[in-house]
Amino acid sequence: MIASMTAEVFSERLLALQTREELLKHQRYFRFDPDDQPADNYFIGVRMGGIFELGKEFSEMPVEEIEKLLESPIHDMRAGAMSIMGQSAKGKKCSEERLAELYDLYIRRHDRINDWDLVDLAAYYVVGRHLADKPREILYKLARSKTVWERRTAIVATAHFILKLKQTEDTFKIAEILVNDPEDLVNKGTGWMLRAAGDVDRSGLLKFLHQHAATMPRVLLRYSIEKLDKDQRDYYLKLKNE
Repeated sequence: MIASMTAEVFSERLLALQTREELLKHQRYFRFDPDDQPADNYFIGVRMGGIFELGKEFSEMPVEEIEKLLESPIHDMRAGAMSIMGQSAKGKKCSEERLAELYDLYIRRHDRINDWDLVDLAAYYVVGRHLADKPREILYKLARSKTVWERRTAIVATAHFILKLKQTEDTFKIAEILVNDPEDLVNKGTGWMLRAAGDVDRSGLLKFLHQHAATMPRVLLRYSIEKLDKDQRDYYLKLKNE
């Protein structure tokens, strides 16, 4: 482990990448006032590509240093922490011990994973990959959480099961729990995973839609049916309208 693989060095590198132009771009996706942000949770405007590049460069950062980044009030810094975790977990050289440490940090400090992008940067690789050969009760607990981001983690983590293991059972079961979720960003995550599950098990997706299309939130339905042919899409949309 090189001596410079620290939260302090990473922070200096990340802060050097901030621009006003990028801050204004972030505003479109996260809906905040760039000139009136809360002191305990704010954006500085770092391009996501720059965060990815740094995450890859610092992918061997010790877990205790990653946690220091998670403590930051700067959203971009926490995104950096999640990028490091995701880049490390998906690497071929990531040991089982390292993956377990990253997973434990993710679950233990979910209070700092408090927006959709932070979930999506690491849930698939850290949570999903760690649970690939283990009991998955934690995902069902998260799916029933009062915290929106824990519920998004529960469904997005199943991407690993779908894409790497060709397993869809947990995706459909967790989607059952979340099918009437009141939060738009949970609906979008659930629809995204149902769409992916449909690539592996089309009959399973159609069965789910037959049961829920008429009552599920419209955004969830639209995300779920994107890859179906036009006649099928029209059919399920009509069910929703009736």
